[in-house]
Amino acid sequence: MSTTPSRLRRRAAAATAVAAVAALGLAACGDEGDSGATSAPPPATASVPATVPAGEHNQADVTFAQGMIPHHRQAILMSEMAQTHASSDEVKALAAKIKKAQDPEIATMTGWLKAWGEKVPTGMDGMDGMDGGDHDGSGMPGMMDNQRMDQLRGASGTGFDTMFLTMMIEHHEGAVEMAKTEKAEGAYGPAKALADDIITAQTAEIAQMKTMLGKS
Repeated sequence: MSTTPSRLRRRAAAATAVAAVAALGLAACGDEGDSGATSAPPPATASVPATVPAGEHNQADVTFAQGMIPHHRQAILMSEMAQTHASSDEVKALAAKIKKAQDPEIATMTGWLKAWGEKVPTGMDGMDGMDGGDHDGSGMPGMMDNQRMDQLRGASGTGFDTMFLTMMIEHHEGAVEMAKTEKAEGAYGPAKALADDIITAQTAEIAQMKTMLGKS
């Protein structure tokens, strides 16, 4: 009878020890789980809203560049004609100024379109139907058709001077109109700045050419 309580006490002690070990094991597992959780937190950027990309552009910017590139190319072609067809040194100087300004602008706009993954116009065929198809002139105002370009190419002397100035005034007025549309509807800062430069420079040249023609 005396051994029964002793055995009971030993069994109780053993059970307590087993429970304690089990508790320690669970605690260790819990620590490991917590450690694993803290070692791989969710990405910090997951809850950070995406910022608006610098240099964001819209369709108006694309349309501006795709239209103004062939528009500039035609102005440069007309200006190159002046070097061999014009009689006035003033006309030749103005033509050289136009070419010098618009060549780098074409390179700039070409770079934008490539960066945006958009098509770069080739030659002066920037708009469908520009050479007599269904183009109504609304896409690129001021562009000369083939017939008028041929007339300019066939002129010389003072006749060329008058024709060149008359056509270039119209051409510049179209470019100013396109630039104003870009300023109103575009989103890309550099394109809007270029549009502003075009308005300023070509408006001044329009006034100069009208004076050269004896217009008010």
